[in-house]
Amino acid sequence: MSRFYSQSTGCVYLSGINPSMPSDAVPITEERFIAVIGNPAPGKVRSHDAEGLPVLIDAAPLSVSELSDLARKWRDEQLLASQWLVDRDRDEEAAGRPLSLSIEDHQELLDYRQELRDWPASTEFPADTSRPLAPGWLMRMLAGA
Repeated sequence: MSRFYSQSTGCVYLSGINPSMPSDAVPITEERFIAVIGNPAPGKVRSHDAEGLPVLIDAAPLSVSELSDLARKWRDEQLLASQWLVDRDRDEEAAGRPLSLSIEDHQELLDYRQELRDWPASTEFPADTSRPLAPGWLMRMLAGA
C-alpha cells in the first residue's frame, strides 16, 4: 500500500483505501510521513517543497496581537484560578466564621489580582517576563489544588 500526499488538501491518501485522490497527490516515503506528518518537531510547521512534498519549517513568530491574546488568556486563567479564595474569604466573613486566609495573605491576594488586571496597560505587556508574580503561598496552594 503506497502513501500519497496532496499539497492542495494537506492530506495523505493510501492507494487501495482512498477511491480517488487529488490531481496533485505525489508519492511520499514512510520516513517523510513519520518525520513531517506523524511526529513533527516542536516549533516547526508544515510547508511544501518544489515537488509538492511536505517539509517542516520554522514557525513564523507570533504577531503582537497574537502575543497579547495569549497574555490576556493567561491573565484570565490566573484570575479564575484564584477566584475561589476571594469567594471563600468573603463567604466566611459574611457568615461570621474564622477566615482561612490571614489579613496579610488576603490583601496580598487582592493586590496580585489587581496587578493582573492592570498588566495589559503596562508598557512591558505582553512580555512573559513582565507577568505579575503570584505570592509564593498562592503558587504553592494552587499547585496542590
